[in-house]
Amino acid sequence: MPEPERERREAEIAGKWAKASPRLDERARRIWLGAEAEELGYGGIKFVAQATGAAIETVRSGIADLGKDPEGQEEEGGSGRVRRPGGGRKKGEDKDPGLPAALDRLLGDDKNDAGDPMSPRLRWTSKSLVKLSDELTEQGHEASPTMVRRLMYQAGWRLQSNNKSMAKSTPHPDRNAQFGYISAQAAEFAAAGQPVVSVDTKKKELVGNFANGGREWAPAGEPLQVLDHDFPAWAEGKAIPYGVYDLAENEGFVSVGDDHDTPAFAAASLESWWVTLGRLRYPDATRLLVTADSGGSNAARSRAYKKHLAAFAGRHQLEVTLLHYPSGTSKWNKVEHRLFSFISVNWRGKPLTSYETVLELIGATTTKTGLTVTASRDTGTYPTGEKIRDKDMQHLEENRITRHDWHPDWNYTIHAADKQEK
Repeated sequence: MPEPERERREAEIAGKWAKASPRLDERARRIWLGAEAEELGYGGIKFVAQATGAAIETVRSGIADLGKDPEGQEEEGGSGRVRRPGGGRKKGEDKDPGLPAALDRLLGDDKNDAGDPMSPRLRWTSKSLVKLSDELTEQGHEASPTMVRRLMYQAGWRLQSNNKSMAKSTPHPDRNAQFGYISAQAAEFAAAGQPVVSVDTKKKELVGNFANGGREWAPAGEPLQVLDHDFPAWAEGKAIPYGVYDLAENEGFVSVGDDHDTPAFAAASLESWWVTLGRLRYPDATRLLVTADSGGSNAARSRAYKKHLAAFAGRHQLEVTLLHYPSGTSKWNKVEHRLFSFISVNWRGKPLTSYETVLELIGATTTKTGLTVTASRDTGTYPTGEKIRDKDMQHLEENRITRHDWHPDWNYTIHAADKQEK
C-alpha cells in the first residue's frame, strides 16, 4: 500500500474507532477490530492494532469471534466472553496517573531536540515503543510497549513518513504563468486538430530475473523466485523507456532503448511515435506541440536536442513547437501521471526478465478511462557527449528556430525548413 494511502486509511480507522469504541461492549469492540482487519487482508491485524492502539491478540480474538453466531455458539473458535462492566485488568494510567505525563515529556524532548545531535536529552535515534517503555520503567513507571502504543495513539501520535513538500530552491516566479502558457498553447493546437504530446524518460530498469518493487496476487506460499542481488553484471542489459503521451487520444507510446538516454535517443523516440502512430492519427497535421521537462535528454538548453528535432521536422515537414516545464516541476508533465504511473502499477511485483517481457508489460497497460499503450524496441546506439559547433547552432537559431516572446528560453518553434526558403 503506498505511504499516502496507508496514512489515509490508518487515520480513517483511528477516527471510526474513537467514535465507536466508547459505545460498544468488550466483545463488540473485538468483533469491530476483527472485521476491519479481515477486510484489509494480509497484514490487517497489525495494521488495525497500530491504527487503534489495541493489542494484536485482541484483534486476533475479534477475528475468531466473527466465527460465532449471534447467540455466541462457536463455529471457528474464540472465547465469546464479555466481562462485567469494570472487570478485567486496570489500565496502566488508572493505576499510575502520572504515566501519560511522563510519556508526553519523553516525546516532547525528542520532538524539540530533533535534528540536534548535541542535545543531552536526546537518548535515542527513533521513537521505538520498546525504548520508550524501557525509559519509563527506568523512571519508576510500569509500562510495556503495547501500553505505550495505546497511550501514544490516544494522544494523537502516529507513525508517519517524511513529507516531500519543501523546495530546496525558490520556485521560479513565472512557474505558474508558464503552466498557464502551456495550457493555452495546448488548447489552441487541440482546437485546430494539431497533435499535442508530452514526453519524458522513465526510470532505467535492469533487465533480468531481479526483484521488482510491489506485490501481485499469487497462490499463498508460492512467491516468484528471483536473484538475491541486483548486480548489473548479471543483467541482460538495461531498459531505457522513453514515453510519448498523446493528450487528445489518451494514447501512450514507449520506445525502449538499451544504449544511452541522450538527446538523439529522445528525438528518435519522438520520431518513432510519429511514424508508428502520429501521422496515422493526424494525417493533415502541419504542426506538433511537445511539452517536456527542462532537464535530461530533452533539456531546454540542449543544443543536440534542437539539432535532432530540426532534422525530424525537416524529414516530415512538421513545425515542432517545444514548451518546457520550469525546473523542479516535472511531476506536472502529463506523461508522468497519465502514462508512467500506470505502467509502474501494471508491472509491479513482476521480474523484468527480458526485453520481450518489458515490452509486453508496457503494452498491456490500460485504464478504465481508455488508455492504450504501444511499446517498441529501439536497438540503436546513441553515444554520449555529442557536441554542436557554435556556427551550426547559430545557423539553427537564425534560420530554423523562432523563440516565443514569452520566456524564449522555455518556449520556441523549430521550422521544417530555413525561414528564407518559405
